[in-house]
Amino acid sequence: MIDLPESELRERLATALSVSRWVDDVASGAPYQDVEALVASAERAGDPLTDAEIDEAMAHHPRIGESPTGEGAAQEFSRREQEASQQTDDARLARALAEGNATYEERFDRVFLIRAAGRSREEIVEELQRRLTLDDESEKRIVGEQLVEIAALRLRQMFGESSAETGRGAETASPRGPAA
Repeated sequence: MIDLPESELRERLATALSVSRWVDDVASGAPYQDVEALVASAERAGDPLTDAEIDEAMAHHPRIGESPTGEGAAQEFSRREQEASQQTDDARLARALAEGNATYEERFDRVFLIRAAGRSREEIVEELQRRLTLDDESEKRIVGEQLVEIAALRLRQMFGESSAETGRGAETASPRGPAA
């Protein structure tokens, strides 16, 4: 059972996806029987995100391939999620990602966003190139879907080991260490 004090639940939800309406919608469904019920609610609440909500969430995401600035749970998640995309000795891929990011930002007026966890830098570059060919509406829809995928991944990480008694996961809202 995931049954946290409302303020703690809302803080964790905002770490997963910093969209006020989404946090409100997901928090209103608490308590949750398990992490899958929470994730299902989160996915429903994010289907779809509005343009304004995508912009709200994007303000908190670093450029792919670059480390996030600042401290906090969301930044720590971003650091971990991007680890694989940053691990390469291939100068060609690093250059392609940097150039693709610049082209994407010029074309769509926002940073390129993709669920980096579980993807290689090569896969990210291929998807970046593909998405550069899309129209604005299609790309905005994909960005919203990626934000929700990232949120679901983060929720599973935060709540996947929840105990039935407390709803507290093996990790706190910060992905850095065990709960006290």
